[in-house]
Amino acid sequence: MNYKSDVEAVDAFVGKYNELGDEIGKVIIGQKGVVKDVLISIFSRGHCLLVGVPGLAKTLLVNTIADVLGLSYNRIQFTPDLMPSDITGTEILGDDRAFKFIKGPLFANIILADEINRTPPKTQAALLEAMQEKTVTVAGKKYVLAEPFFVLATQNPIEQEGTYPLPEAQLDRFMFNVWLDYPAYEEELEVVKNTTSDHKVELRKVLGADEISYFQNLIRRIPVSDNVMQYAVMLASKTRPNTAHAIEYSNKYLSWGAGPRASQYLVLGAKCNAAIKGKYSPDIEDVRSAATAILRHRIVRNYKAEAEGITVEAIIGKCLE
Repeated sequence: MNYKSDVEAVDAFVGKYNELGDEIGKVIIGQKGVVKDVLISIFSRGHCLLVGVPGLAKTLLVNTIADVLGLSYNRIQFTPDLMPSDITGTEILGDDRAFKFIKGPLFANIILADEINRTPPKTQAALLEAMQEKTVTVAGKKYVLAEPFFVLATQNPIEQEGTYPLPEAQLDRFMFNVWLDYPAYEEELEVVKNTTSDHKVELRKVLGADEISYFQNLIRRIPVSDNVMQYAVMLASKTRPNTAHAIEYSNKYLSWGAGPRASQYLVLGAKCNAAIKGKYSPDIEDVRSAATAILRHRIVRNYKAEAEGITVEAIIGKCLE
């Protein structure tokens, strides 16, 4: 990775991103917007929450991305009886009568937290530390997780019995909240053709851990003009009811708005979005394209909004006008 300048590095990044898209597209039919958001999360050092009904290839998507990125990958099925030590690891007494630490599934580059809302808050909190601090604490000792580290959590929106809703503090740790929809008819037809035969796809590794870390640092170095930075912060401010910059819709329909982390992710998302297109600095349109997935889980509707059927997306749309 001996690029002479950041401009040359951005050009190389575009090529690698397109290669990733082509490889993932061999397995994942359609869902291009979802794939784009997940990749932007990875290159922005964020985490992603996927919300969709069962059978929309959420797990397959993460498997495929881990394969083409050449990263270590673990899937954790979250259940009501899952304990923190089940994901972080635990200390056991060895043959030499000394305690030794056995690493849990969190010690990988990509973690799929399947149905994250089915586990109690105690276990969710253990994941929260890993997401925010990139460390795990067991028996008072901290263990650093390997970089790059990325959590992709899934959530089923239709079965809420026996679930533990994620607290706002944990939701805020996710860069994107991505909603998966049903595939189009032609896409579903192709999925069924591929998955009901002995059709096998060989995936090629496009990027390694060192290259991913390099491109993550490159995204941070991309310059942002003052007006784009101001637009991102103003957009987050518009969602905060009863504050100086709140719009009337927010005052009327929101209990809470997005915090400063939303502004940070809006800028990072815009930078990565610009780099994907081969631009060397983001514009306001790049901020807008990332806004819905970044703000969706950071604003809380009030009873009036729920009673009148006002969606989170409608409120974000008003802020974008």
